[in-house]
Amino acid sequence: MEQVIITSGRMNHGIDPHLHAWGWEISLYLYLGGLVAGILFFATFYYIRGKADLYPTAVKLAPFFTPLLLAIGLGALFVDLTHKAYFWRLYTTIRMESPMSWGAWTLLFMFPLSILWPAMYIKELFPEIKWPHPAFDKIIDFFRPYQLWMAWAIIVLSVVLGVYTGILLSAFNARPIWNNSILGPFFLVSGLSTGVAFTMMLSKDKAEKLKFSRIDILLIAIEITIVVHLIMGYLASTAQQIYWSKLFLGGEFTFSFWILFFLFGLIVPLVLEVLELRGRPINMKVAATFVLFGGLVLRFVMVQSGQVSTWLSYF
Repeated sequence: MEQVIITSGRMNHGIDPHLHAWGWEISLYLYLGGLVAGILFFATFYYIRGKADLYPTAVKLAPFFTPLLLAIGLGALFVDLTHKAYFWRLYTTIRMESPMSWGAWTLLFMFPLSILWPAMYIKELFPEIKWPHPAFDKIIDFFRPYQLWMAWAIIVLSVVLGVYTGILLSAFNARPIWNNSILGPFFLVSGLSTGVAFTMMLSKDKAEKLKFSRIDILLIAIEITIVVHLIMGYLASTAQQIYWSKLFLGGEFTFSFWILFFLFGLIVPLVLEVLELRGRPINMKVAATFVLFGGLVLRFVMVQSGQVSTWLSYF
């Protein structure tokens, strides 16, 4: 029996012993994209429901951070690009089958909206601030009658952005760990949870924090269910996916996935939030910090473990 040995990738530091295409930049970008999606989703959701004054932190204050967070994420993405001078080519075409095309166009519309939405409330929250030019007031006054339409656009784009951060990985079928359709919903729910946690960190209103704590409990429960299905999916799939699932089941990513993400990023904040709802004196900022930390760990684990896995056992 003859055995074909693939040697073209040997001695290539970007491939051997495993793929090194994406570093911390992509993980950070995916995390911040999901976080922004979560913040803006709930901001516009409760505005549409007419509860902007009931949940002012979620609708008015938290979105002020989204332009900065998105700019940092896009900056990390730009740093990762090999041919930085040609990023504009993403906008010369629309490819419906390309997650990167979806992401590029979504971010193109999401970024200005992330600036315009908090600008609607800047005079209300910070009355001492004055615009450097009267034209800014005219721009805001022009868009104010269309704020409901803006909210609907943002809520749709938020869902697309949250799902896209997972689909960006799952679209790479060449990597067994990424070849899983559940990553899109997984990253969306995780992004929504981090958005809720961010709002809890900022809020000073007890009723608002309790409301978002209840939402986060539901989202964490969904995440735990997805994690179970994720691992079961690997173990019930192809021989290579069963083999590479060892990365999470005793391999090099076991600690980061099960301890840093699953335990400290899901179970611990879940327990703390349940205790708070039962009247225990728990600092909700601690639980929110764990959720934000867990969301970041998840992106790093999935990006790096996917690059380690391969369908070809040639090394």
